Amino acid sequence: MIDRIVGGLRPPAAGSTAGNGHLAADAGLIVDASEMTARRTTPWLAVQTARNITRPHALEVIAGAFERFQELHGDRSFRDDPAIVGGIAELEGRPVVVVGQQKGASTEENIQRNFGMPHPEGYRKAIRLYRVAEKFHLPLVTLVDTPGAYPGPEGEERGQAESIASAIRALTTLATPIVVVVLGEGGSGGALALGVGDIVLALENSIYSVISPEGAAAILFRSATEAERAAQAMRLAAPDLLELGVVDALIPEPAGGAHTDHDATTRAIKTALVAQLDRLARVPVADLLSTRYERFRAFGTILEPPSEAPAPRRPWWARGSVRDLFLRMRI
Repeated sequence: MIDRIVGGLRPPAAGSTAGNGHLAADAGLIVDASEMTARRTTPWLAVQTARNITRPHALEVIAGAFERFQELHGDRSFRDDPAIVGGIAELEGRPVVVVGQQKGASTEENIQRNFGMPHPEGYRKAIRLYRVAEKFHLPLVTLVDTPGAYPGPEGEERGQAESIASAIRALTTLATPIVVVVLGEGGSGGALALGVGDIVLALENSIYSVISPEGAAAILFRSATEAERAAQAMRLAAPDLLELGVVDALIPEPAGGAHTDHDATTRAIKTALVAQLDRLARVPVADLLSTRYERFRAFGTILEPPSEAPAPRRPWWARGSVRDLFLRMRI
């Protein structure tokens, strides 16, 4: 949607230093899924790669791509949720607000971070940071990496659904540029609470879906062991997301995946963020809000092929079955 205003994400032609004047030549983004034909993996392998515990997580990306990061804590109501991290930082000298979902790199850290599954207070902390970005006219960067919001009774008692809905509503009306990056696993509304943006990027081996493959398999096939089959049907891998328009571009990963070279992955993310924030900086806020709304409203649109106009309906008394009934009654 935003391409209508600032131009499409097209790479430069051979021998040229600029594509369409709106995308940095060295941004290195994948904007056409056909470019990935040779290295495209199966959806189930993409799920396993996205869940790899050694992939770079939010705090590592923030430390490598941003400068002068000052973390902010708490939702000003209940407590600080370690599954959501965020604060104010600089990106190539540009002040920004960054918010991310944090998984752990070990079992102990995953327990501390609740395996990247935020509680309601985590989403309320995120909303507080969204408002900070809007108040001080700072671009917002969100990093998505969660299997979903915490589904336990504590989350429901404290208003999990309401907090997610409020976060989505806050993002849809936030009067500042928003760039989203899916780092690994983007699951359900817990991911969408950080996933509403003007530009949505994803790492090459990330996934993004309304439900986990195991959950979908349990519902559709009555067995979680059919998760691989469900993943194939769900089209949750990054190339599928690009084809469907759920994400705008993919960030290439090093050979073997992001977990093989954290520094190279972080540099690629930084380059992509700088290029996209430069694009969005030229767009009026009113246009950002309208195109952001249109972008997400367009999801799931089905275009049916044209068909012949139906024959006009005959009056009930002229229909054959009714006429035959009256003729039999007369006899």
